[in-house]
Amino acid sequence: MFTLTKAMPGDEALCMEIIADGRQFQQEQGFVQWTEAYPALPDIAEDIETHRAYLLREDDEVLGYLCLDFDGEPAYDAITGGSWLCDEPYAVLRRLALNARGRGRGLTRVLFDLAAERSRERGITYLRLNTGLQNSRMQHILEKNGFTRRGIIVFKGSQKYAYDKRI
Repeated sequence: MFTLTKAMPGDEALCMEIIADGRQFQQEQGFVQWTEAYPALPDIAEDIETHRAYLLREDDEVLGYLCLDFDGEPAYDAITGGSWLCDEPYAVLRRLALNARGRGRGLTRVLFDLAAERSRERGITYLRLNTGLQNSRMQHILEKNGFTRRGIIVFKGSQKYAYDKRI
């Protein structure tokens, strides 16, 4: 059984292991979206402190990490080459990563479904996220899971494809 549980103080190292695994996987795919500078331990520690950090678990095994943010993203205000589906309140999916044991099992769909469930519990029925222009694997996963590419935003100094989905 899969669950999405809040990461707690003391889980920082576990979360960073998943992020590091995801960073290495990106490099193996031939691109760099996540650098050593981002996401870094302070980002993860802030996610945990602000109760936005979640762990995907299969029974007792941790397989993934996600920041689920209900406070919006200022970078999304300046979308180019398109427009968002709507202007209603949204949840932002950030720093989504599966470790090696979680990849290749269709668990991104599980993670999206659980994040959508958490969002609906808060009355949010709209998701946004972004991914690197070179991250064709994630772009495929997003489109396969019903997200629509809406344009380009600039996040952390680089262009990213912006996606959204009504849930």
